[in-house]
Amino acid sequence: MSTVHIVGAGIAGLAAATWLLAAGRRVAIHESAGHAGGRCRSFFDETLDRTIDNGNHLLLSGNVAMMDYLRRIGAEDQLTGPSRAAFPFVDLSDGSRWTVEPNAGPIPWWILLSGRRIPGTSVFDHFSALNLATANADATVVEAVGGEGPLFRRFWEPLAVAVLNTPAETGAATLLWRVVRETFGRGATACLPLIAREGLSQTFIEPALTYLEANGAKIAFNRRLRAIEREGDAVTALDFGDVDVSLDSTDSIILAVPPAAATSLLPGIEAPLESHAIVNAHFRLEGAPAAVIGGMPFLGLVGGVAQWLFVRGDIVSITVSAADALAEESAERIAELTWADVAVALDLPASPIPPCRVVKERRATFAQTPAAEMRRPGPRSPLGNLFLAGDWTNTGLPATIEGAIRSGKAAARAVAT
Repeated sequence: MSTVHIVGAGIAGLAAATWLLAAGRRVAIHESAGHAGGRCRSFFDETLDRTIDNGNHLLLSGNVAMMDYLRRIGAEDQLTGPSRAAFPFVDLSDGSRWTVEPNAGPIPWWILLSGRRIPGTSVFDHFSALNLATANADATVVEAVGGEGPLFRRFWEPLAVAVLNTPAETGAATLLWRVVRETFGRGATACLPLIAREGLSQTFIEPALTYLEANGAKIAFNRRLRAIEREGDAVTALDFGDVDVSLDSTDSIILAVPPAAATSLLPGIEAPLESHAIVNAHFRLEGAPAAVIGGMPFLGLVGGVAQWLFVRGDIVSITVSAADALAEESAERIAELTWADVAVALDLPASPIPPCRVVKERRATFAQTPAAEMRRPGPRSPLGNLFLAGDWTNTGLPATIEGAIRSGKAAARAVAT
């Protein structure tokens, strides 16, 4: 039987492997690190004496590929969230609080009710969504919806930065619209917010590894691909430095690595290489806050440094997207700046700052601009038996967990055809 070699055990590579195994294919995974998951993982931090996630992720029930992946690996119960589609926010500049709560069904009648609209906005302000829906491929979010007014400041801007990890002034309008269309555009049932119950590894990675092992997949860690050997338009061997893996004529490869690594291994392929940072700060409190707003485990932040706050037990985590400048600051300075947001949001003392772990992801995602969107390749490469996966490939979605999983599925389907 032929083998599909998957290089990279991030969420895209794991997703590809699960679909291939379900289709009856033989799979071998090669990962350069000593663990799976890439950016989607948890680890034990000695400073906090707690297991924390590498980064925070707010997921939605409308993420259909993600839900299918979790069902396949038997981990659907590892997500948790409120029973209603509600997104609490606080404006740190003036203390005002509100909750965005879409109604059932695709027609957004909730915007007709002043008590459910974002403070300071009118019904007509919300028609800017139509401009987003009809935006050209080269339009930015600001060009589509405008860059002023309460709706932009309190909804479009934080949403764009969080979803695209790119400033609204340069982020691709078409990418933001696709997320809005698949979630808010389908009503409350597609907008239920979800987070990992225990952690990203326990939800997305460990169950996948158990599934892969149970179904005969071979996984090798600490194995970095150094070079790809080829004859004509086919890969013949994979050079991992200390070991070469020869390929039969019926074998295939899925390259599920970051774009810079892919272009280094395959000179000439086009890929979006500019990136933006994400900074996360995790604080351990003395006792756990009972809730943020209405029992929610997360809170959207406006008017401060960060965009989102998450609560899990006695750990409060802050996420700052498009954080290139912040990532240059020291961990101590980042803790100071982000704790100021936490203190206001949760009505806690401004000092002393509790124990903190700062995680900087300097190249968290590609810069999701209109120009970069046009450089995203599909799953097929110029080599007939090599395929591409990763949230940077042309999934039609931003670089999210949902996009990464879809890329793995697309690569697996391409191998099978």
